[in-house]
Amino acid sequence: MFILMKRRNILIGLLVVALTVGLCFAVTTTATSAYSVPKIGKTVVIDAGHGGADGGVVGVTTSVKESDINLSIARSLKHFLKTKGYDVVMTRSTTDGLYGMTTKNKKLKDMQERKRIIENSNADLVVSVHCNSYPRHDQLGAQVFYAPGSEDGKQKAEMMQSVLGATLNTSRKAQSGDYFILQCSALPSVLVECGFLSTPEEEKLLVTSAYQEKVAYAIFTGIHTILGDA
Repeated sequence: MFILMKRRNILIGLLVVALTVGLCFAVTTTATSAYSVPKIGKTVVIDAGHGGADGGVVGVTTSVKESDINLSIARSLKHFLKTKGYDVVMTRSTTDGLYGMTTKNKKLKDMQERKRIIENSNADLVVSVHCNSYPRHDQLGAQVFYAPGSEDGKQKAEMMQSVLGATLNTSRKAQSGDYFILQCSALPSVLVECGFLSTPEEEKLLVTSAYQEKVAYAIFTGIHTILGDA
């Protein structure tokens, strides 16, 4: 009887190990296969604005940091792009800034590092993700910016703005903007202000994961509209 029980316990133990290994393999396979789609040969840089000591603007009622919302939208955008076969480069993928703890001029170092990443990416498009703010609490809507004097940037920004207008119900127009990230390289670049954290109505949406994913998918659709047939 003792021998039989011992054998049964051994068999049960082996079965548990086998099931555990199988489960781990299945989870790993699923996670890997999530991005196992044919590459389409195009690269997108996603620049999640701000980070680290630079939190950007803050929510008027929740005091949420812009940098956190930017990162959340950027991560969702990366997922949508990867599942479509795009190669993705993130300028930052954590809440940290792009500098060391002992760096004196953190903002300058952060901008220099973003520039380096963008220039080395050889990307087909750079998309910088931000949230907006305004002294009055009545401004609404996502808006796209392009580098001053760039006709190609203007065309791409207007295409993105058109998609955002249809998806996020915004009537804003694409505009030129004197932003470093739009002018730090020769690569095609647009900057998306996803909404106004200074307006309680829009802030209430922007702090939710559901709306962040909606914004990310809208930006993804804009990117695919710009690059899909290019």
